[in-house]
Amino acid sequence: MSAMQTPAKDRVPLLQKAAFGSGHLVNNLLPGALGVFSFFLLTAFGMDPFLAGLLGGLPRLFDAITDPIMGYISDNTKSSYGRRRPYIFIGAIASGLLFMLLWQLDPDASQAYNFWYFMLFSLIYLIGNTMFSTPLIGLGYEMTFDYNERTRLMGFSQTVGQIAWMIVPWFWVLIANPDLFETQAQGVHQLAIIVGLSCMFFGIMPAIFCREVDQANLSNRADLTFKAIFKNLKELIANMKLIAQNQPFARLCGATFLVFNGFQMVASFSFFIIVFYMFNGDYGMAGTWPAWFSTVSAFATAFLIIPIVTWLANRYGKRKAFIISTALSMVGYLLKWWGFSPENPWLIFMPIPFMVFGIGGLFTLMMSMTADVCDLDELKNGMPRKEGTFGAIYWWMVKLGQGIALVLGGLVLKLVGFDPELSVQTTATLTNLRLADILIPAFTAGLAIWVMWGYDLTEQKARDIKDELVRRRGEL
Repeated sequence: MSAMQTPAKDRVPLLQKAAFGSGHLVNNLLPGALGVFSFFLLTAFGMDPFLAGLLGGLPRLFDAITDPIMGYISDNTKSSYGRRRPYIFIGAIASGLLFMLLWQLDPDASQAYNFWYFMLFSLIYLIGNTMFSTPLIGLGYEMTFDYNERTRLMGFSQTVGQIAWMIVPWFWVLIANPDLFETQAQGVHQLAIIVGLSCMFFGIMPAIFCREVDQANLSNRADLTFKAIFKNLKELIANMKLIAQNQPFARLCGATFLVFNGFQMVASFSFFIIVFYMFNGDYGMAGTWPAWFSTVSAFATAFLIIPIVTWLANRYGKRKAFIISTALSMVGYLLKWWGFSPENPWLIFMPIPFMVFGIGGLFTLMMSMTADVCDLDELKNGMPRKEGTFGAIYWWMVKLGQGIALVLGGLVLKLVGFDPELSVQTTATLTNLRLADILIPAFTAGLAIWVMWGYDLTEQKARDIKDELVRRRGEL
């Protein structure tokens, strides 16, 4: 049980927490909107489903390459404005602007034109988004060096970030509403502009208001010049090997992959179960129930679960908090069997307070623990600190899990016999779909608990590491 107080110098002021959270609002809003808008590639712009799948999958491969490179660049940048903030500022503006351009497809153009337009702008957009998100994550890891304040900071930022998921489900409703937009394409065009402008405004907040580590102590950084590009590439690979050998970080990545992959694999199943099981395939009767289910889940995560998880971590340690929250999420998954009831639709909200412990606890705790792991890496491998590279690799694991989940989710739907063309599914199909919706995330959550059982970077060990680092190179 923690009895150690956070020193005043390690506390992050509320304004800086709010600014960092503002960045995470953008980090959630952009991919959330991208996921919803991608559905309308089929209905509004007539894209072939296979081509739409390529547009969703191929840019992820490119993203996997740019993330570690941007993390390395951010770690080794020397400027009077800091290592992270210049990229966050430019990246926020670029992300918002390119998101708007990305979705200005022409519904009357040929499929080939729209395919290559979207593919090209997707790649350019991802460069801008990587320039924003990777330094933002690295910035969060260095805003405080206190074990418990890191959890409070990440919990606050995740709470603000969940606001995006309260908004995103309603994009489905707005775009498809003929009273608001003459066509779905028009709805996509206009909402993309609103989302892009919002992300530009909120995205620059961390660059303006958040503090960075004093770079005077950050020695041994690489020379970021074109002449040294080959040497830099070798050093990046060497750093990634060192990080891969960090056992506590490997456990964090493995547990995240399992929890997030299991959750994402069945993320769309709730929508299908509500429509086809609870309302017999009648989309009109299902109405806004799916949107409300997602919005209430995000609201509970932000204002109920994250504060509880933060309290658990500060009182009992981050590892125990993760095990408790993940176990509670398994209870929530099981309750979905009774919660999704055709007789009483209101019961869909019953599993939410337990179920959302999974994702709510995951990113709050894992981001805080990754910051602790950065200290361990400095202890073993010295300067420069590698927050950007750690963040890039961690979030690459998240994206990898998401990509695999999208593929496996479709495979599971096929295996259970689900046919979206049919308004009435067979009883066996619906039963198997409901079982998959429960058992898959519960199983992967159980595996994640097993992975984290041996995580040994306790609060006392983290504080001992911090004290040794201060003795070596002074306070940062």
